[in-house]
Amino acid sequence: MSTFTTGPHRWLRAHPRAADLLLAAAVLALVLTGAFLTVHTRQHPPGPGFVALAVVACGCLVWRRTAPRAVLGLTSVLTVAAAVAGRDGPPRTQVAVTAAVALYTVAARTERSTAWRIAAPTVVAITGTVMLLGPGPWYSQESFGLLAWTALAGAAGDAVRSRRAFVAAIEERAERAERTREEEARRRVAEERLRIARELHDVVAHHIALVNVQAGVAAHIMDSRPEQAKQALAHVREAGRSALEELRATVGLLRQHGDPEAPTEPAPGLGLLDRLVDGFGRVGLPVTVAAVSTLPGGQGATGEAAGAAAVLGPLPAAVDLTAYRLVQEALTNVQKHAGPGARAEVSLLRGTDSLQLTVLDDGAGPPPGGTGSGGHGLVGMRERAAALGGRCETGPRDEGVPGFRVRATLPLQAPA
Repeated sequence: MSTFTTGPHRWLRAHPRAADLLLAAAVLALVLTGAFLTVHTRQHPPGPGFVALAVVACGCLVWRRTAPRAVLGLTSVLTVAAAVAGRDGPPRTQVAVTAAVALYTVAARTERSTAWRIAAPTVVAITGTVMLLGPGPWYSQESFGLLAWTALAGAAGDAVRSRRAFVAAIEERAERAERTREEEARRRVAEERLRIARELHDVVAHHIALVNVQAGVAAHIMDSRPEQAKQALAHVREAGRSALEELRATVGLLRQHGDPEAPTEPAPGLGLLDRLVDGFGRVGLPVTVAAVSTLPGGQGATGEAAGAAAVLGPLPAAVDLTAYRLVQEALTNVQKHAGPGARAEVSLLRGTDSLQLTVLDDGAGPPPGGTGSGGHGLVGMRERAAALGGRCETGPRDEGVPGFRVRATLPLQAPA
C-alpha cells in the first residue's frame, strides 16, 4: 500500500492489467451515471439489458492493450446494440465511451496509416448505424455527439502516438550524440597516444642507435687509440644530450597549457637536416642530400644538407616535422641494418602541392618492421604520412640493385 501511495504512476506502469481494470471501472461508472442522469431517465429509465451491455463493454477494456483491435470491434458492436435496443425511448449512446477508449488505444499503438484505415470506417459504421437504425431521428443530438466523440478519440490517439514517436526520436538522437561524443573522444585519445608513441620511437631509436655505435667504437679503440676513443665518447655524450632534449620536448606535449616547464623550442624540421646527416657521418654512414624545388624561381642543391631547407622554401609545420622524422627513421634503419660500408642518399623534391622524399641505401641487410621482424619503424612512417593525407612506400630497390628504398609523398595542404 505504501508503494502505491508514494508512487502511483510508477506502480500503474509496473501493473498495466491493474491499470486497465481501474480504467474499466471508471468508464462503467461514467456510463451508468450518464445513463441515469439524463432528462429522459424518468420517462424511459435504462433497463437491465442496457446495464448488462455496459458491463460487458467496459469489461472488454481490461484487454485493450493485449488485443486492441478485437476490443474495438466488440465495443463497437455493443455500442450499436445499446443505442438501437430501445425503440420507444431515446438512443442510449453512453456505451460509446468504451468504443472511444478502444479507438484511442488502437490509434495510439498503431502506425498512422493503419490507424486511420481502422478509425475512419469504425466511426462511420457506428455513427451511420445509429443514425439509420436508432429510435430517434438521424439528425438527433445524440447521433452527432456520437460522431464527435469517436472522431475525437481517434485524433487524440494519433496525437499521442506522434508525441511518443517524437520523444523517442529525441531520446535516440541524444543517446546517439552522446555515443558519438564518447567515440570521438576515444578516437582523439588513441590518435594522440599514437602520435606521442611515434615521436618517442623516432627520438629513442635514432639517438640510441648512435650511442650504441659510438660506444662500440670507443670500447674497441680504448687501448690502442685513446684520443679517438675520447672523441667517440664525446659523441656519445652529445647524442645522449640531444636525446634528452627531444624526449623532454615530447613529454612536454602532455603538460597543461601555460605550464612554465613546457617546451619553448620549435619542433625539429628540415632546417636541422645538416645536424642529422652530420651525426650519421660521425658514426660511419656517409649521407648525400639532393634538394630540388619546381616552384617558380626554384633551384637545386646537391651534397649540402645545410642548404636543403633554403632550396625547398617554407613548409607547413606538420609537413616539415613529418619529413624530418621520416628521413631520421629511414637513416636510422640504414645505419642499424644496411651493414658496414653502406651509403645513403636522401632526395627531396618540392612541387606545387606536395613534397616527395626518397631515402636509398646500397646495403644488404633487412630493415626493421619488415616481414617477421616485429618492429614498428616502417609502420610508424606509414602512419605519419597517412596522418597528413599522404603515403609512404617501403621496400627493396629495383631488381638487381642491392639496398632498400623509402619513398614518401606529403601533401602541402591539410587533408579535408
